[in-house]
Amino acid sequence: MAIKSGKNALFTEINITPLTDIFLVLLIIMMVVAPTFQDADSSITMPEINSGISIEQKNATISVSKAGNLYLNGTAIKKENLVQALVELKPALEEPEVVVKADTQVKSSEIMNIMNAAQEAEFKKLIVAGEPLSKKEQKELQKQNGEVNG
Repeated sequence: MAIKSGKNALFTEINITPLTDIFLVLLIIMMVVAPTFQDADSSITMPEINSGISIEQKNATISVSKAGNLYLNGTAIKKENLVQALVELKPALEEPEVVVKADTQVKSSEIMNIMNAAQEAEFKKLIVAGEPLSKKEQKELQKQNGEVNG
């Protein structure tokens, strides 16, 4: 400490109280302003998942393209035949699980129809994949099944 008494007093300590007050005010301002940066009017899209459990392909995987085409484990299937196909596939599976992988543009009613079909086929678990069906995957499924979409 280098404090001298008298006229030539030397003060070397810093008063941090005003500095702390400034930082607290800035923190409060950021807490108030930060929610306004979020766009409340943005459309809902599928979340991107950076970590989590990986989904093995030993399940019944139902892919839904942007056009609404259904694919059960990579094979095109009609909506009317989905329940029957799931019932036939169920004995070959280790666990009765259905994984749904859909494009971001697919309506929730399509997902609900798949959920109802899985319930009718007596599947116990339905997983909605967090990663949407990419355009590349949709094109591969269409090529694999000989479909032409314009």
